[in-house]
Amino acid sequence: MPLTYRRPDQVCVEHTFTAPLDHADPAGPAIEVFATEVVRSGNVGRDLPTLLYLQGGPGHAADRPSSGAAWLARALRDYRVVLLDQRGTGRSTPATRQSLEPFTSKEQAAYLRHFRADSIVRDAELVRGQLIGDRPWSLLGQSFGGFCALTYLSLAPDGLAEVMIAGGLPGLTTGPDEVYRAAYPRAVAHNERFFARYPGDRDIARAVAKHLADTDTRMPTGERLTPERFRMLGLCLGMAGSFDLVHHLLSQAFIPAGAGPALSDAFLRGVDGALSMAERPLYALLHESIYCQDGASGWSAHRVGQEFPEFGADVLFTAEMFYPWLFEQDPSLAPLRDCAHLLAATPWPPLYDLGRLSANTVPVAAVVYFDDLYVDRGQSLATAALVRELRPWVTNEFGHEGVGSRPGVFDRLRAMVAGEAG
Repeated sequence: MPLTYRRPDQVCVEHTFTAPLDHADPAGPAIEVFATEVVRSGNVGRDLPTLLYLQGGPGHAADRPSSGAAWLARALRDYRVVLLDQRGTGRSTPATRQSLEPFTSKEQAAYLRHFRADSIVRDAELVRGQLIGDRPWSLLGQSFGGFCALTYLSLAPDGLAEVMIAGGLPGLTTGPDEVYRAAYPRAVAHNERFFARYPGDRDIARAVAKHLADTDTRMPTGERLTPERFRMLGLCLGMAGSFDLVHHLLSQAFIPAGAGPALSDAFLRGVDGALSMAERPLYALLHESIYCQDGASGWSAHRVGQEFPEFGADVLFTAEMFYPWLFEQDPSLAPLRDCAHLLAATPWPPLYDLGRLSANTVPVAAVVYFDDLYVDRGQSLATAALVRELRPWVTNEFGHEGVGSRPGVFDRLRAMVAGEAG
């Protein structure tokens, strides 16, 4: 039975759905998919349109009703909202080192082949049918959720009344190598802006990297912090306020100790909190697969990174890139190392139907962040030009999570799909 509870000005209903692991084999193994349905207290009993929210990632659970996300507070005025934990995340059947431990590496990789956007869309269609029947619903896709939205428009457009995308227009024909060839220069640019704001932090970052190369420094969880993993702090540099977060970490990096300066526990704990994949293993395991269109990734970020020697010549922070060595160094990923190598060698089918997208009739509005660290502006605008009925909005006012932090983003997207704003 669904569990209903109340929060200030919200009524929330928790649902668990049974879905096939492989939607092409409905009689095969099953998983659970979790979603929270949220309605504003004053709207209980009203026949409202339903809005599905798909979170960024891959591998991140949906926002919770208590998240304080700006878009949610605004959407609840007019919609009944469904917060879907994409398969393998949050309270949906987990896909982690613990849940996958009983299987061989080949079995793990075969299992995770069913965790891309196409399966997420089919889960969403199953949930829609059980919650609202044949009525289409609206969709808000944040980051990777926008990638899923394009797959949704390719596979099941009849299920959608309107689509709003925030920082998540993928290249429809670009493979992972093209994605990373565009991503590394963006990472360089973000480094330049970061060190221009905090010029003293460049020397601190160099000192931290040297200290990590010269010493066996352990994080509070016990694993060693290496120079290359330290550079992965760039993962968060595309979010609003992230420059300040990294600066404040670096400002408390060193502390006097008996044998000389050491990296402080506060710094090491902060780095671990920013970098650990314990809560999001699919983020690392499946990230390159989201860019694969009829091919394998072959550890694309690692290969393409060798074309950018500036990352080896100085301490530059990398961005949304995952490397083979991470599956040796992060304890939450190490048991899945062989699975990760198999996934990198896996040829993946296309996620988008270009013919259907070029004939699309569902209203779509997408905000494209001009200086987005995670999604390439040029590739996003090329997609906007290919998808019929898609209206882009290019802005440099917000970070990648703008829809969550600024209520005006959702307002503008909603007006655009309604034809009330350009």
